[in-house]
Amino acid sequence: MVMIAQTRGSPPPAPRALLVTGMSGAGRTSALKILEDLGYEAVDNLPLSLFDKLLVTEAGDTADALDRPLAIGIDSRTRAFGAVAIAERIGDLRAEGVEITLVFLDCSGTELTRRFSETRRRHPLALDRPAADGIAREREIVAPLRRIADIVIDTSDYAVRDLRRALYGRFARAAVEPLTLTILSFGFARGLPRDADLVFDMRFLANPHWDAILRPMTGDDDAVGAYIMADPAFAPTFDRIFDLLLLLLPRYGAEGKAYLTVAFGCTGGRHRSVFVARMMADRLAAAGWGGSVVHRDKSAAGSDAIEERRTRRGAGFDAEPALPALD
Repeated sequence: MVMIAQTRGSPPPAPRALLVTGMSGAGRTSALKILEDLGYEAVDNLPLSLFDKLLVTEAGDTADALDRPLAIGIDSRTRAFGAVAIAERIGDLRAEGVEITLVFLDCSGTELTRRFSETRRRHPLALDRPAADGIAREREIVAPLRRIADIVIDTSDYAVRDLRRALYGRFARAAVEPLTLTILSFGFARGLPRDADLVFDMRFLANPHWDAILRPMTGDDDAVGAYIMADPAFAPTFDRIFDLLLLLLPRYGAEGKAYLTVAFGCTGGRHRSVFVARMMADRLAAAGWGGSVVHRDKSAAGSDAIEERRTRRGAGFDAEPALPALD
C-alpha cells in the first residue's frame, strides 16, 4: 500500500504519473525524452517493486516537487515485468488516490520488423530468432495493458516529430512554455551565429556608428534608439517582422520545437541589431511570447574598419571607404 504522508492543514495534491508502455520499438524512449522536455520527471525501466517509493509524497517535499508529474517507462524488458500484475497495481494505486494515466504505444508488426532491421538491434524477446517471433510473443504479453490503456498511440506511420506533436497535444503543462524563445543580436562582421533559426539583416537601417556622438553608445541608449526609429524604413519593417513572428512561433511550437533563436544582425552588432532585438523582445513579450535576450557583440569595441563595407552609397546603406587614387 502506498502511504501518502500529509502535513498539517490541507492535504498535499495527489501525485500525478504517466505510465508509458507498449511494444518494443514503438517509441517509448523517444516519448520519455519528449515528456521530459514538457517538464515531467522521466524514469525508464522502473521495477514494479519501486513504484510505491517513487509515487509516495513526503511531508518535506517542496511545492515544485509535488507539482512536477512523473513519466515512468516500462516494457517487457523491465525487471519482474508482468502485465496482469501491473494492471492490478494500477487499479490499487488509483483506489488510493494516485492519479495515473496509462499510455500504450503500439505499432504494426511490419513496421516494427523494419525498425529492428534498420537499426540492427535484436528484439529483447527474440535474441536468437527473427524479430517477428519476438514481436508476436510480446504482443501477447502486453495485451492486458493495451486493453486497460487510457490512451493508445499507434506510431506505425510516425516520425519523431509526429510523436512529439501527439504528446504535446495531450500532455503539455500550462506551467511549461512549449517553446523556449531567444532573441539574439549580433554583428555580421564577427560571423553568423551558429544556433540561429531565423536571421534578419538590419544593415539597411541608418547606421548610428557614423554619428560621432552616438558611436560610443549602444542600442540600449535612448539616443541611439531615436536615431534608428527616425529612419522611415524602420517602423514598417519592424511591424512586418513582428507579424511574421506571430505567425511562425505557434507553428514552431505545434511542431514540437523546444528552442528557437531569432537573430537580428547589423555590421558591428552594437547599435541597430541591439536596439531592434530589445524592441522585438518587448513587443513579443507583450503578445504573450516571453523569452530571453542575448547581445552577442554589444560589448565589442566599435571600429571604423568593421563598419566599413564596400556596398553602394545611399540612404540606408553603410558608408564605404573612398577608393585609392588611381595612377
